[in-house]
Amino acid sequence: MVLRCGELTGFLCVPIKSQTAIFLLGEEKMAEKDKPWLFRTYAGHSTAKKSNELYRSNLAKGQTGLSVAFDLPTQTGYDSDHVLARGEVGKVGVPVCHLGDMRALFNEIPLEQMNTSMTINATAPWLLSLYIAVAEEQGADVRQLQGTVQNDLVKEYLSRGTYICPPKPSLTMITDVAAYTQQHLPKWNPMNVCSYHLQEAGATPEQELAYALATGIAVLDDLKKKVAEKDFPNMVGRISFFVNAGIRFVTEMCKMRAFAELWDEITLARYGIEEEKYRRFRYGVQVNSLGLTEPQPENNVYRILLEMLAVTLSKNARARAVQLPAWNEALGLPRPWDQQWSLRMQQIVAYETDLLEFGDLFDGNPAVAAKVEELKNGARAELELLDSMGGAIAAIDYMKGRLVESNAERLNRIETKETVVVGVNRWTEGEPSPLTAGDGGIMTVDPGVEDEQISRLNAWRAERDDLAVATALEKLRDDAAAGRNVMPASIAAARAGATTGEWAGIMRSVHGEYRGPTGVSSSPSNRTEGLEPIREAVDAVSQRLGRRLKFLVGKPGLDGHSNGAEQIAFRARDCGMDITYEGIRLTPEQIVARAREDDAHVVGLSILSGSHLPLIEDTMNRMRAEGLSHIPVVVGGIIPDEDAEKLRAMGVARVYTPKDFELNRIMMDIVALVDQDQAAA
Repeated sequence: MVLRCGELTGFLCVPIKSQTAIFLLGEEKMAEKDKPWLFRTYAGHSTAKKSNELYRSNLAKGQTGLSVAFDLPTQTGYDSDHVLARGEVGKVGVPVCHLGDMRALFNEIPLEQMNTSMTINATAPWLLSLYIAVAEEQGADVRQLQGTVQNDLVKEYLSRGTYICPPKPSLTMITDVAAYTQQHLPKWNPMNVCSYHLQEAGATPEQELAYALATGIAVLDDLKKKVAEKDFPNMVGRISFFVNAGIRFVTEMCKMRAFAELWDEITLARYGIEEEKYRRFRYGVQVNSLGLTEPQPENNVYRILLEMLAVTLSKNARARAVQLPAWNEALGLPRPWDQQWSLRMQQIVAYETDLLEFGDLFDGNPAVAAKVEELKNGARAELELLDSMGGAIAAIDYMKGRLVESNAERLNRIETKETVVVGVNRWTEGEPSPLTAGDGGIMTVDPGVEDEQISRLNAWRAERDDLAVATALEKLRDDAAAGRNVMPASIAAARAGATTGEWAGIMRSVHGEYRGPTGVSSSPSNRTEGLEPIREAVDAVSQRLGRRLKFLVGKPGLDGHSNGAEQIAFRARDCGMDITYEGIRLTPEQIVARAREDDAHVVGLSILSGSHLPLIEDTMNRMRAEGLSHIPVVVGGIIPDEDAEKLRAMGVARVYTPKDFELNRIMMDIVALVDQDQAAA
């Protein structure tokens, strides 16, 4: 299963004004308290019906806003029966193919009263269109709808990988949504600049600040052309952020203060926004999933709590919406009980402690002020460099390369124990966790869900008015090609019964598809310290092979979490191997064809979405059919022990999970596998 990285929004502003009056209890006065942040849980799985049941249950437990997770086919614009959707349906979120799915998702949930965050990017115009259509069916006043679509494609190219089209038309679609909401959904946040995944991809705090702010600037520069001058300040005020909070919670708290100060500075100096309320840095947060560990997973509860403090302790930089991962997200899909545990953590901090009774605890602290200035100066320097390159859109390749390098440095510090991770590289001996007994501590999605979803999709297609759909899609094509705002035509297509794949197919046909940079260059880095024994072993095997050891790294399926694959390719390159890594979203057929073309000595596959069993089985069958069964295949991902056994039974040579953080050991395993294969030959 994927590390369920969060992506919520729909927030008010920081600082939060006091909402509660002073009450008298006898002679005692209760302290004045701030209103707590929105409590969210990032959720969705299997089917729209099952996800709806989960949402209503979570709301009954005290959750105050919805945060919808969509499955990868929905995020990348494929219907559930597309070849690339195989094994991915309902795994990391809910499949939504059409208006009927969206109806079922929000059944008995009054959208006019709800604050809904939808973690959706490339297909954001489409999912918002479906949401609007359902709200209209409910009789809601669309102008009262509150919530957010994430709608940040720049970070998709850098870290998450659910993009469809090239950057420029993607930016156009972002601002189409923003301009439409200004006129028709004035309470809606049309874009949520997402720095969360930048940190997951290895960004330093300065990089996270700079790359996110540069994205905000790119969006506002384009949006300024699409809205009336009098409406622009309000639109600046509707742009929100979604950030990450890591375990170094003092630094992270200072980062939040730096974000707020820099955004105020940019919106005043660059855009002349005079009203302070429109310059406020409005953000929601999911704390770090990157730091959650598979070994000793019970320790993750402490990590999550400490990370939450980074975004709640400082009143003047407090998140307005918080969602917390569950303790077991490094193992697989959290169960409802696991999500409840994280929700209770928020409620205890907000209601049992006295945190909300005080002003900012850090104003005037010289150490905090110094750290904030240090972060701001580092971010400003990086912003100046990006600006000299032409801004965020023009600098995507540069930013991607820097993130891969930063992540490599982060992993190296863990390997050398310069960075301590309790239970992983120190104090690894411990008692078995009772939390993982029985069902293994995770929820699994029934494989039959995919067939059921496809059956419903086929029934939907059979019952709709095909002529109405074709007419609506043709209008969408014309508007997209002419540069008109795609939202009105998208809403019309939603009402007519078009599907997610059909909507995205129009965008692909008009704007083309895009393969983002991998960040892994062919040239080795200068860092070879500690790699000498591996490089010598690679040289020795290569000499026996008569050519350089060829390592093909592939990502089958729709999983866009490429950080692990990038680091494997990066390290293998520095160890002297000849690597092929073409990035994300490949079919098993494409990977096997490339293995044959390259005459690869070893194939490494990375899957984090939980679709490893069907995709690896397909790959192994194709390898055998092509006469390539002699090539060892290694697999990495979030893979339960029982699934690892099944993969080995398919012929997979090695299975690596998050506990296998020592990349040098993996490199030596690869060399040994090739050497063994050479000896057998």
